[in-house]
Amino acid sequence: MSNLGNTQNSAEMTKTQLEQLFSTESAQLEKLNSMVRQSVEEEKLLTDKLKELEEQHPGFQARIADKVASFGGSWRFILSFAFLMLLWIGLNIFLLSRPFDPYPFILLNLLLSTVAALQAPVIMMSQNRKEEKDRQRAISDYMINLKSEIEVRNLHCKLDLLMTEQMQTLFEIQKTQIEMMEDMRGLLMKIKKEPD
Repeated sequence: MSNLGNTQNSAEMTKTQLEQLFSTESAQLEKLNSMVRQSVEEEKLLTDKLKELEEQHPGFQARIADKVASFGGSWRFILSFAFLMLLWIGLNIFLLSRPFDPYPFILLNLLLSTVAALQAPVIMMSQNRKEEKDRQRAISDYMINLKSEIEVRNLHCKLDLLMTEQMQTLFEIQKTQIEMMEDMRGLLMKIKKEPD
């Protein structure tokens, strides 16, 4: 009868040990879940910052500079300006008896110089804006790369933590199983020793 009582006590001890191990495992999972939640929140913060950088709307002057620069650097501008120059020269040389800008086309040179003088600063403004956009993109890329590096490190730490805690839990479970096997062995030995 005392063997049966020892077996019940041993079973109750084993049950409480297993419950403790499972609660420890549950606590470990909760800790990992909180780490994942924190990483998700940090990711939201980063994406919010990146969206703020992208959503900045250019002012009126910047939009005009961009439109002038895109038109001034297009084939449509080159072809239309070449057509206007040929028309100007053709009118003044061949079609008009009294040309308004005779050869050497001083008025045309003045017009071309004025267009170049006005167009160059506008193109520079547009290039400066695009350079600022590129700089902001580079900062965004850097932030994303840094975040990725941090996430990889966090994942390594989480995996190390998980493996360490699981190994500890497995060793505790193994220890409990060995104790149970020793108890069972002891009971079997007692049963074998008892006469029938």
